[in-house]
Amino acid sequence: MKRSPEELENLIHQTLRALPERRAPRSLEGRVLAAIAARQALPWWKQSFRAWPIAVRGAFVVASCALVAALAFAWVLYGPQNVDVSQTLARPLALLESVRGVGRALVDFGAILLRHVPTLWLYGAIAAFIGLYVTLFGVGATAYRTLYANR
Repeated sequence: MKRSPEELENLIHQTLRALPERRAPRSLEGRVLAAIAARQALPWWKQSFRAWPIAVRGAFVVASCALVAALAFAWVLYGPQNVDVSQTLARPLALLESVRGVGRALVDFGAILLRHVPTLWLYGAIAAFIGLYVTLFGVGATAYRTLYANR
C-alpha cells in the first residue's frame, strides 16, 4: 500500500505524539544546575558587559570616548601632513617586492620543470595522487568502523 506524503507525515506525527516524554538523567540536571551556579558566582569583570554594575559600564563608556577623542586630537596635531608617507611605506613595499620576486622565481621553476618532465610521468603522478587519496578515505572509513561504529 503506497501512501501519499501527507498521509505519511500525519502517521509519523501521530506516532511521535503517542510516545511518552523522556526525562533527562538526574546527573545531567545536577551538572547543568552546577554550571549555572558557577557562572553566576563569577566576579563581575569575568561576566558579560550587561552584567557589569551600571557605574562601571558608564565609566567604561566615558573612558572609551575619551580615548577616541584623544586619538582624534593626536591625529589632528600629528596627522598625515607631518608624516612622510613614502618613507613610511618604503620598507613594507620592498619586502612585498622581494616576496613577489621569490614567487615569480618559483613559478618560472615550475614552468621549466613541467616542460622537461614527460607527460606520461605527470599522468602517473596524478593517478598515484588520486589513488593515495582514495586509500586515505578507505583507511579512515575502516578505522571509523573498527573504533567507533561497533560501540
